[in-house]
Amino acid sequence: MTDNIHADCIHLEGIRAYGYTGFLTEEQTLGQWYEVELKLWLDLSRPCKNDCLDDTYDYSSDIRAILQLIQTAKFKLIERLAGAIADIILASGKVEQVYVRLIKVNPPIPDFTGIVSIEITRTA
Repeated sequence: MTDNIHADCIHLEGIRAYGYTGFLTEEQTLGQWYEVELKLWLDLSRPCKNDCLDDTYDYSSDIRAILQLIQTAKFKLIERLAGAIADIILASGKVEQVYVRLIKVNPPIPDFTGIVSIEITRTA
């Protein structure tokens, strides 16, 4: 665990995919939309000076991995899906801490048309 978390932060919002995570049979067979918001804390001092992609976090491949995970995973709990998303981000070795907000859009709950979301924060 890092004692000195940087104030530098990359925000990623609007990551949307159709997936099959959920406890109810309908969720695992019919699926539903998920949206992900991420905050990634890391040291951005070098890329701020040298404009070099190798010195920062290249989030494009991890976004693809997150989309693939949402589309293929059949976890029972959104907590598990959120944790797996955090694991993808932290596996880069460049992110010190990640905040994940996972939103389940229109879950199959009778007379409920809102969203359900979970927020987790994990440190490398």
